[in-house]
Amino acid sequence: MDGLGKMSLDARGHSGLAASRRSDIASFIVMDVMAAAAAREAAGHRVIHMEVGQPGTRAPRAAREALIRAIETEPLGYTLALGLQPLRERIARHYLDAYGVPVPAERVVVTSGSSAAFVLAFLALFDVGARVALPSPGYPCYRHILTALGCSPLMLETGPDTRWMPTAEGVLGAAGPLAGLLVASPANPTGTMIEPDRLRRLVDACAARKMWFVSDEIYHGLTYGLAASTALAWSDEAVVINSFSKYYSMTGWRVGWMVVPERLVRPIERLAQNLYISPPAAAQVAALGAFEGLDELEDNRRIYGNNRALLLDALPAVGFTKIAPADGAFYFYCDIAHLTDDSLAFSRLMLDETGVAATPGVDFDGVNGKRFIRFSYAGTPADMAEALERLSGWARLKG
Repeated sequence: MDGLGKMSLDARGHSGLAASRRSDIASFIVMDVMAAAAAREAAGHRVIHMEVGQPGTRAPRAAREALIRAIETEPLGYTLALGLQPLRERIARHYLDAYGVPVPAERVVVTSGSSAAFVLAFLALFDVGARVALPSPGYPCYRHILTALGCSPLMLETGPDTRWMPTAEGVLGAAGPLAGLLVASPANPTGTMIEPDRLRRLVDACAARKMWFVSDEIYHGLTYGLAASTALAWSDEAVVINSFSKYYSMTGWRVGWMVVPERLVRPIERLAQNLYISPPAAAQVAALGAFEGLDELEDNRRIYGNNRALLLDALPAVGFTKIAPADGAFYFYCDIAHLTDDSLAFSRLMLDETGVAATPGVDFDGVNGKRFIRFSYAGTPADMAEALERLSGWARLKG
């Protein structure tokens, strides 16, 4: 700035100011793949979307009808920062119905999708500089959000030997201070689930090290064998995050929730007031209605289950022979080391040459992800069949 307090400009009229260092995080690659797929569609090509974890089914009828009624009768203005009380009470009842675990409604926080829940949780739990353990491969936004908030992710490598999940021994043996551990079951990108006893041991390991345990349970309900367990069954100290996006088929509605220890409710409320004011009123009304559509949602789950069975049978014949145990969610995480050591370039070629969009493993694992790719089977059965037909004739899958 010059002596008059005016900011000097370069020859192009730019001030020379740069974005903050905290914004210098990696992109969420699946969103970049979505953009490339959208560009291809805009050019007149048909794309089979297997890149994004988004149900091909609509929000349940009960959710849509609840919103229609509310639009005609309610202003749908700001709600309380913690969410609509009837929705908080219904979510609390869900834990008793689904898991036999009593949860007071006062400990439920409704959020603007699970993404806002992660931001609120990380701000409430971790100070700048805190080290937080995350499984690798794992959902990339965990580490990106933590990094933007000034925390340090510690990646715990998983694989076939640990059934793609961290172990209590690994947590207890990790060097240096740790403020927390985050685990998802079913997991993204693998779809693998953690067994109840192993989940309990992870919770106990965190308690022994005096660190927070955060349980990402957004894929609960989407399981095909072993039932999912909530971390709340073993500890009231666990922070649980869930969402209406996946099982409830409400991705774009942007509504999720957290269950937190009672002493965290007020700190999180203050953060929510200032960052978000409140979750979207319309989405909350629809979410409350969604609980009345469970039969429809189970029909949706059967569709995903049929897609899963079809692809588990057919993907090896196409060329994807090594798949992580796909217990839940709607993902296959495939080892493609026999085909490439550059999953990003491979996924680009696959989109360009077959019109099938998938997510490269480097989105989930910066070290080993170059030899993995993730397919989502949340689309329609017709799309899954067409994807297999396109891939079966792709010469690059011959190795």
